[in-house]
Amino acid sequence: MTQDLEKGITRTGTGYADKTWNILGQTYYPKACCDTTFAFETNSEPGQFVPVHVHPTQDEFILVQEGVLDLKLDGQWVKAEAGDLVRMPRGIPHGYFNKSDKPARALFWVSPARQLEELFNNLHNLEDPEEVVKISARHEVDFLPPEAND
Repeated sequence: MTQDLEKGITRTGTGYADKTWNILGQTYYPKACCDTTFAFETNSEPGQFVPVHVHPTQDEFILVQEGVLDLKLDGQWVKAEAGDLVRMPRGIPHGYFNKSDKPARALFWVSPARQLEELFNNLHNLEDPEEVVKISARHEVDFLPPEAND
């Protein structure tokens, strides 16, 4: 079944279709969901992060809206500040970390969407990181061993 992009506006602080996800303590708001793209906003408190992982079938982008994110991008540490766009081609290991003392907010989008909305639905309110890794692998997101985050 093909899902086309629906016209409209997803307001600040809300998710598309009034949906919000809590994934390991971080709040995610879906902004647009269709076959060709999946966009979501994250709000990361100081110390929150998503470990290094790979999307083998999708390109991903991050537009930092507020704060600073430290990224491990293809084995190298880089910083992205408000207004910066991060480009992560498919197959490139990446993770993001809020190492600052202030919250960070960013818009992510992934193309094509593939199974990401289903993945986020399945991860909502899970508290076990090992279960998150297992479920993610079934949805084309492969987490690297913990030492990849060093």
